[in-house]
Amino acid sequence: MSYTNFTLDIDADGIALVTWNSPDRSMNVFTEAVMRELNAIVDKVAGDAAIKGAVITSGKDTFSGGADITLLQRMLTSFATDKARDVEKATRALFDNAGIMTGLFRKLETCGKPWVSAINGTCMGGAFEMSLACHGRVAADSDKVKMALPEVKIGIFPGAGGTQRVPRLTDQQQALQMLTSGQTLSPQKAKAMGLIHEIAEPAKLIETAKAMIRNGLKPVAPWDEKGFKLPGGPIYSAAGANLWPPAIAILRRETHGNYPAAAAILKCVYEGLLVPFDTALRIEQRYFTEIMQSKEAAAMIRSLFVSLQELNKGARRPAGVPDTRFKKIGILGAGFMGAGIAYVTAKAGIPVVLLDRDMEAAAKGKAHSDSLISDQVKKGRAKPEEKDKFLSLITPTADYADLAGCDLVVEAVFEDSAVKKNATEQAEAVLKSSAIFASNTSTIPITGLARNSARPKNFIGIHFFSPVDKMLLVEIILGKKTGDKALATAIDFVRAIKKTPIVVNDTRGFYVNRCVLRYMSEAYKMLIEGVPAPMIENAAKAAGMPVGPLALTDETAIDLAQKIMKQTIGDLGDKAVDPRQMALINTMVDDHGRLGRKNGKGFYDYPAKPAKKKLWPGLKDLYPQLAAEKVDYEELQRRLLVTIALEAARVMEEGIVTDPREADVGSILAFGFAPYTGGALSYIDGIGTKQFVKIAKGLQKKYGAEFKAPKLLIDMAEKGETFYERFGPYAKGDVKQAA
Repeated sequence: MSYTNFTLDIDADGIALVTWNSPDRSMNVFTEAVMRELNAIVDKVAGDAAIKGAVITSGKDTFSGGADITLLQRMLTSFATDKARDVEKATRALFDNAGIMTGLFRKLETCGKPWVSAINGTCMGGAFEMSLACHGRVAADSDKVKMALPEVKIGIFPGAGGTQRVPRLTDQQQALQMLTSGQTLSPQKAKAMGLIHEIAEPAKLIETAKAMIRNGLKPVAPWDEKGFKLPGGPIYSAAGANLWPPAIAILRRETHGNYPAAAAILKCVYEGLLVPFDTALRIEQRYFTEIMQSKEAAAMIRSLFVSLQELNKGARRPAGVPDTRFKKIGILGAGFMGAGIAYVTAKAGIPVVLLDRDMEAAAKGKAHSDSLISDQVKKGRAKPEEKDKFLSLITPTADYADLAGCDLVVEAVFEDSAVKKNATEQAEAVLKSSAIFASNTSTIPITGLARNSARPKNFIGIHFFSPVDKMLLVEIILGKKTGDKALATAIDFVRAIKKTPIVVNDTRGFYVNRCVLRYMSEAYKMLIEGVPAPMIENAAKAAGMPVGPLALTDETAIDLAQKIMKQTIGDLGDKAVDPRQMALINTMVDDHGRLGRKNGKGFYDYPAKPAKKKLWPGLKDLYPQLAAEKVDYEELQRRLLVTIALEAARVMEEGIVTDPREADVGSILAFGFAPYTGGALSYIDGIGTKQFVKIAKGLQKKYGAEFKAPKLLIDMAEKGETFYERFGPYAKGDVKQAA
């Protein structure tokens, strides 16, 4: 039999080398065709007396990304269709489909011949579950080799035996940590946990794997042998009694019950370790079937896997524009943002000219990169010899003439129109006519700034978030005259530095800042109402936000919030800002000198480390306090999410964002909008537009006009539409592949 996705070579010792190399894919993934072929290969190995065992590896630089998640999406689509006709039959079909991969791996594990997984690169999800089903596992000693079961990050969990094999190979505490966090393991960490057997030089990987078979590797998993004992002891033991009660409490503390898949992992491990292995797999399959039906899984798979991958591949890039190969990039302004942009650009291997008003300031900006790369070396995430090569890519300067030859210049100077005008004019005087000029402004509309440019079609906004080296999202802002080449170049740059681009039309605050300001504003309102500050911050976290709105204000600086409010009043009039909120911010900044984390005091106090920040006790003296028991805690959570979601809907209505994928992914990556919802628009879709409008009207009645639903939402509610139906990013019948 010939195979499309695999090759099968049998050596003189009767050891089969199974090489996985799916054509037309950058990474191997489990598809229906791959599973059919692997099933046939398992039969071949088991049934051919001449074959003594098999080594499975990859013909690509990576091993495999795991299951094709779009396969799961199709399963869910079929389930939704079938459920309308017969719920029980549809659920049974979903259960059976969920068990296909489990059954295949168990078949491999019990086929009677030894299998060894030779892991040569990234090995994720279902691919690592397959490796765990092999009788031997060898990983190449390389930085490129990373192993993980990251499914929980997209709302599901390892459902092909992962929750059963991992806690039978390592102790339960490490297993739970790995499974519930999606932790990535190096070969050394995986070996220390007992998840792999050997680490080999990359050139000797296959030979090491074959040697395991030649040396008598048993074709039986440990849990299939009589007398098998769990590492660390059984569930009902002193160790188990010390682990499980706090594990459940910690999960609750970390997830607030918002992530059903994480809770299901604990149930799978706990229940599965009490029964024989095949029964345990069935328990896992039942929980997986249940989680697959949750709205959290559907939303997270769509936003955090499918949409994210599509945007990272350039879904919004104009067709027909040649790819940009960057030879040199200029950064204007070597302050915190400019220095951060220089760092991520150099990390991508692109030469950078970092310009500031004098060499001292420019050199200080380069020193920021030196500090970051030195920290990476210290932590073992970069090699010492890489440091000098990296730093050689950054050229500090005070001379605009050094920008000559740049393909792209990113302006990150002080947020002042006159300063930006001067920087634009001086840079364009030395740039080639085809060069693209981008502003990193966070507040000033791009169309206005483009008037300073001699070639506005080459002028665009590229808005980074702080800290640049950690934040994964970049907003690309289109001015009225921005051309396709500028957009394509901007997207190419963002992809080159391994960040996710979203394309936004021009407006005050663009997309992200508009939503963030609503989040902060609602918290200010709550403070003014007398809601105790700890309840506000805790409600935000319980709602799924990673950082409370008061802590977020401190991070971005309270005096910056003051400046934005004053600028808004100057541009749009007194009614544009709630005077009570202006008074609160003025009190914090002008009366108490509380500017945020940067001066050690804001809504929080920041004592010297190792002490942790704590809310400023003086907050309770600013306004009469409500008794905690009289505050509707669930309503606080709802207010914080609904106010952001409404702003996202307004942005769609105004045509600022036109693709719901960008609104959802942007809201999660930029400020952590409750990831379990799938993002700000998926939050509305998950509730249903009709019900959401009803909730918004109730909040509007109690708390004011900021909860007024836009006409778009009311129209969608009347028609029963979702955002992905109304603004569907795909043509009919367009099926996106995962890799």
